Amino acid sequence: MSRLIRSVGPCRIELSLERSPCEALVSAVAHQQLTGRVAQVILGRFFALYPGTCFPDPQAILDTSLETLRSVGFSRAKAAAIQDIAAKTLAGVVPSSKRILSMSDDEVIDQLTQVRGVGRWTVEMLLIFTLGRPDVWPVDDYGIRKGFARAYGLKELPKPKELREFGERWRPFRSTAAWYFWRAADELTPVIPPRRRAQKEQS
Repeated sequence: MSRLIRSVGPCRIELSLERSPCEALVSAVAHQQLTGRVAQVILGRFFALYPGTCFPDPQAILDTSLETLRSVGFSRAKAAAIQDIAAKTLAGVVPSSKRILSMSDDEVIDQLTQVRGVGRWTVEMLLIFTLGRPDVWPVDDYGIRKGFARAYGLKELPKPKELREFGERWRPFRSTAAWYFWRAADELTPVIPPRRRAQKEQS
């Protein structure tokens, strides 16, 4: 890890602290299985449905038909998920910006995965990039698995269980470790030489 940190430089996690949980979930759903550029175009069309607001009120989203949501580029499944996010925000399942601050990571995950189309990975992204939680470790994330394999010179991607166990050494700053492995997946980061890796495994 020290070699990776020296190669990449200081951690620069960009937070979106101003976003409500509802907005963060809508954005996360929009980004599922799409490139960032395409997702942003669709979100721009979505916001244009509600002029004069930075983000629409949940009731306004519920009052928007599925056909209208699909017209901006959302699939039927994503449109239904976005309406469920709005409905569960009004019902209190998706907590307010104030209440979520007092909730533990596990409480946030348990609560938000009740929403249609929202899995553990989506909530983990919210925990890291909206709430700034320091100890989130998304072991199912492909980018982290790829970055870990590249940084440690592995021929195959590690299994989530292996990552979970290995990640204990970085607690309580596993969000930072995750960020570095995302960078390792994107960049030509030098790997740990085989000899040094063998020494590390024996220590």
